[in-house]
Amino acid sequence: MTAAPPASPVQPALPRREHSFLAFDYGMKRTGVASGNTVTWSANPLTTVTAEGKARFAPIERLIRDWQPDALIVGVPFHPDGAEHANTLVARRFARQLEGRFNLPVIEIDERYSTTEALAAGARDADAYAAAVLLQQFFDSQLQLRARAEREALDAAAADDESAADDEDSEYADDEADGSDPHDDPNHETGRAPAAPR
Repeated sequence: MTAAPPASPVQPALPRREHSFLAFDYGMKRTGVASGNTVTWSANPLTTVTAEGKARFAPIERLIRDWQPDALIVGVPFHPDGAEHANTLVARRFARQLEGRFNLPVIEIDERYSTTEALAAGARDADAYAAAVLLQQFFDSQLQLRARAEREALDAAAADDESAADDEDSEYADDEADGSDPHDDPNHETGRAPAAPR
């Protein structure tokens, strides 16, 4: 499955341990659900909850009990230019309800292109597929964050090595300037004071 464009804003990187997720593509009458974890870093369509209002939370509770997720992902729609609209507020209210009812972290993901991708793919259950697109989008953003962090760590280590080499070169340059070489000094390694002249 091809992932949707990166989430906005980018979420902070997760700690390096296994996490499992349920993702929701919220709708007034139909809410798609997908599952996934950070072992495979892949999302899979699960089902669509067709209940409305408060009635939707009973099947969602069963899903959470069965799948035991560490966190929930909720798609939040925006206009193409990123502006909010009425459904943005409704989806965010749904996210708050999930968090309050199930005491789990809830992460909001921009869902502007998830349904479009699901329809283009000809998915049998477009709502569940759209939820999987959201979750895969989140996974991809996490992998990008980890790759960036690893690159930055390597760059920092290389910079430290270069700085240490520069310091060593500077020490030798100072020794050459005053005509001395610490390696020629028998007291350099031992730290003993030189013997008094007789």
